[in-house]
Amino acid sequence: MEPFKKIKTIVTPLDKVNVDTDQIVPKQFLKLIQKSGFGKFLFYNWRYDEDNHEKQDFVLNDKKYKNSKILVAGDNFGCGSSREHAVWALQDYGFSVVIAPSFADIFYSNCFKNGILPIVLDEKTVEKLQHMDDEIEIDLENQVIITPEEKIPFSIDAHRKNILLEGLDDIAQTLQFGDEISKFEKQSKIPSVL
Repeated sequence: MEPFKKIKTIVTPLDKVNVDTDQIVPKQFLKLIQKSGFGKFLFYNWRYDEDNHEKQDFVLNDKKYKNSKILVAGDNFGCGSSREHAVWALQDYGFSVVIAPSFADIFYSNCFKNGILPIVLDEKTVEKLQHMDDEIEIDLENQVIITPEEKIPFSIDAHRKNILLEGLDDIAQTLQFGDEISKFEKQSKIPSVL
């Protein structure tokens, strides 16, 4: 994973609640075996009609949001099945941050494992951000969202913050303890795997 420091971009507003993982990436597209390639299927049923033409009234089809890296959604984002593909699709499309009043637990955890920063804010603040046309900056190190009008602090678990700042996935976190693991293996007479 790439280390996460700061991001400055406009936001993509997705004013929908209870967006489940099947809406984020429909089940018929779960055939890929790698993490990349899912971005083109993000919100597929909302983005395209039955003839695979873009729906003009869906926010991701608005060229204004083409380079946005921040998705601002409604309550209970990422609910439904626990597919990690939903996070892969968001990331592959280009999103690095998802802001919502709440997230489904497994989706929230999967975000950190894949380098996406999920930020929980109150509904009033989320609604304000959804209507913002200016760029905003997400500063993870200082845990603040900077808009032209204000600075909005956000909370994050210290361990999860660190893994994003350092760009550590589960394997990289384990490898940080390579010396201790090798020492344990030698003491336990277990063949080394590192």
